[in-house]
Amino acid sequence: MSVLFIFIDGLGLGPDDREINPLAAASTRWFRLAGSLPAPGADGRVVVATDATLGVPGLPQSATGQTALLTGKNAPFMAGRHINGYCTRRLAELLEAHSLFGRLRAAGRPAAFANAYTPRFFQDKVRLRFPSVTTVAQRKAGMALRTLEDLARGEALYQEFTNALLRARGYDVPLVSPALAGARLAALAARHDFTMFEFFQTDLCGHAQDFPRALRLLEDLDGFLTGALDGTDLARDLVVVGSDHGNLEDLSRKTHTANPVPTMVWGAAASSFANRIRTIADLAPAILDYLGVVPAGALANPPEND
Repeated sequence: MSVLFIFIDGLGLGPDDREINPLAAASTRWFRLAGSLPAPGADGRVVVATDATLGVPGLPQSATGQTALLTGKNAPFMAGRHINGYCTRRLAELLEAHSLFGRLRAAGRPAAFANAYTPRFFQDKVRLRFPSVTTVAQRKAGMALRTLEDLARGEALYQEFTNALLRARGYDVPLVSPALAGARLAALAARHDFTMFEFFQTDLCGHAQDFPRALRLLEDLDGFLTGALDGTDLARDLVVVGSDHGNLEDLSRKTHTANPVPTMVWGAAASSFANRIRTIADLAPAILDYLGVVPAGALANPPEND
């Protein structure tokens, strides 16, 4: 029994308006998310409109949103505001005490962050000084960051999973189709109780208001997700897609949005898992409970009968 969590930065639920919302115009199976949500289980998944504001005024931001996703704690409330960009000392303390990675490793359960880091990352003093939430979460849990050597062995993926960006930056790596990348992620996830993959090109694209690129990203994500699903034993395991805040669903603006984000769940236990999800802070406790690891404190939303 395992959970594969595919985190897509800046993916919200917006209006059914093809002029501003790529998710209303995309020719995809899984990412045409505008207007009414699909009926639970109708296409093998359950989709939940999930609150990302957590009751804190202002637009949701990446650092506090991702901390909430990984800890189950209301990070913006505890920090006093939504925090953008990089991990602060207060957020690092929350991650050290409550992150999924740390909780699972303390319980002796194998966990993986699938993203590979480039050599340039380890040489970049600015990035090392201002790390992302996911980077800090790994370090606080005592996990080694994966590298391009891991990618070459099939033990990691780059954040842009086709490797096109790596090749453009001069790295000698092969191009990979989205479907094959998804299959490789599923194979990695099969060897761990919990695996997370982070994709943030969607957030960058939203800030750039680049509609044609948004459509291409959604099409690639669609193939990637299909590859991951095809490679997962959904009678036993869960695949969960989630986000930290809205952005890509409204390209009429450069900023994040206060829209709900989609939580999509596949697997035999998808309905009972989805019943727990109201806000992004509900994901971590639900994952821990599904894996049989007692969360720190009660579940944010107790399970309901199917």
